[in-house]
Amino acid sequence: MAKMQNENFLDRIPVVSSEIRVTTEEDGKVVLEKDNKGLMNRFAQLVFGKPKVSYIHLDDMGSFILPLMDGETDVHALGEKVHERFGENAEPLYERLCQYLSTLHSYGLVDWKK
Repeated sequence: MAKMQNENFLDRIPVVSSEIRVTTEEDGKVVLEKDNKGLMNRFAQLVFGKPKVSYIHLDDMGSFILPLMDGETDVHALGEKVHERFGENAEPLYERLCQYLSTLHSYGLVDWKK
């Protein structure tokens, strides 16, 4: 854990989790598909009708960022590409990008390359 505290977030390399399926709709928007597995999810499916698969529809910026996560591009380089594409609409750029990637990671949609 100490290594992570000293690591610069912008040097991290995000990758789409191997548990996620990625599809692109006709309009270019990206959809992530995540299976809801496990005992608690199975219970929720039976009792509450929770779906077996969750579909996460990304916005324009998310749909732009996700294909760039190639296992080689770090957060800093992603930010540069986002700025080129979205300009001022992406500001505050790195704060938003870091929060976005952290949120995707917290839901198990994105991993960090070691």
